[in-house]
Amino acid sequence: MRRDPCFHIAVLPGDGIGPEVVGACLQVLDVLRERLGGLTFDFHHLEGGAAHYQRTGIAFSPESLDECKQADAVLFGAIGLPDVRYPDGTEIATHFDLRAAMDLYAGLRPIRSYPGLPRVLIDKRAARIDLVLIREQSEGLLQPRQRGTVEEDSIARETMTISRTGSRRIAEFAFHVATRRARNRRRPGRVLCVDKANALVSMAFFRKLFDEVAAAHPETQAAHAYVDATAMNLVRSPWDFDVLLTENAFGGILSDLAAGLVGSLGLVPSADIGDQHAVFQPAHGSAPDIAGQGIANPVAQILSAALMLDWLADRHGEPRLAHGARIIEHAVEKALTLICPIEFGGQDGTKAITRAVMAQIRKS
Repeated sequence: MRRDPCFHIAVLPGDGIGPEVVGACLQVLDVLRERLGGLTFDFHHLEGGAAHYQRTGIAFSPESLDECKQADAVLFGAIGLPDVRYPDGTEIATHFDLRAAMDLYAGLRPIRSYPGLPRVLIDKRAARIDLVLIREQSEGLLQPRQRGTVEEDSIARETMTISRTGSRRIAEFAFHVATRRARNRRRPGRVLCVDKANALVSMAFFRKLFDEVAAAHPETQAAHAYVDATAMNLVRSPWDFDVLLTENAFGGILSDLAAGLVGSLGLVPSADIGDQHAVFQPAHGSAPDIAGQGIANPVAQILSAALMLDWLADRHGEPRLAHGARIIEHAVEKALTLICPIEFGGQDGTKAITRAVMAQIRKS
C-alpha cells in the first residue's frame, strides 16, 4: 500500500462530447477525493484524436503514448469525427492504437438497468438486467485493422486470428470477473462462451480453449452459445445473463445491442485492461452532432471512473479506492431516481446530471 498515495492519471478528452463528459467526470472525482480524504489524483491532460489529426497530421504522438504507459491509469473520453479519416478511409480510432500498444487484451463492459429510468423492455424483469460482456481485443476479426487488402479493386480480404495464448488469457479473465461477481452477489457465477463454432474453425478453437480453462474453475458455471442465438436471447431475456465472453468483433456488436436494452450507451462504462496498463472510457462515441449543447449524458464516463478506481484498488492494495467506486455507483443509481437525462425524454443535461451525482456523493 502506498503512503499518502497520489495516483497519476493520463486524461485524453478527445473529440465531440468527449471534453464535456470528461470535465464532468473530473468534477465528480474531485468531490469524491474530498469525501475519501488522503487520496489525491494528478491529472495530466493529453491531446489526441480526429481533431488533433486534422490540425497536425498526427492522431496521437509517441510522447503522449509514453505518458499513457507511465501513468497509473488512462481516463479516456471519446475519439473520432465522421468526416476525418485516414487515407485508406478508416476513422481515427486512438483507443484501438492504445489497445495494441499497451496490450489491453480484455475489453470489459458492465451493462445494467436503472429502475429510475424509463424502460425499453415492457417486461418487469428488465429491471434486473445486470451483465458483463468481455471481449478479447488483441486478435480476432478486428486485429488486422488497417492491414486488410483490396486486390485490383475486386476483392477485399481480412484475416481472423485466434491463438491459444490470447484465448486462454481472456477466458481466465472472464472466470476471474465471474468469481468476483458471484462473491459480491452471493450466488454462483456463470460464464457463457459466445462463438460461431458451428461454422468457423477459428471459433471452434476458441471454444475448445474456453473449455480447457473452464475445467480449472468448477465453482463457476460454464456454457456455450452461438452468437446469432445469443443476439436473439439478449433481446428476449437479457436478465438471464451474467458474464459473456466473446471474440473482438462479436463483442462490439453484442455490447451495443445490450446497451440498447437498458436504454442508452450513455449508461455504459467500459475498460480496456492488460496485465500492466488499463484505459477507462465510456462505451459511446464522440457524438459530434450534440457537442457543445450541454445535453450529453456523463454517466457512462463517471461509471468508467468507478471501474478505474476498482482496478487501481486491486493493483495497489488501496481499499479506499474500491470504496470510492461503490460510492460513485450508489450516487449514480440514486441520482437517476431524482433526475431524467434528455436522451430518456427528460430535461436534465450534462451539468444537472453532474450536480445530482456530486450531491449524492456528498450525502453518502
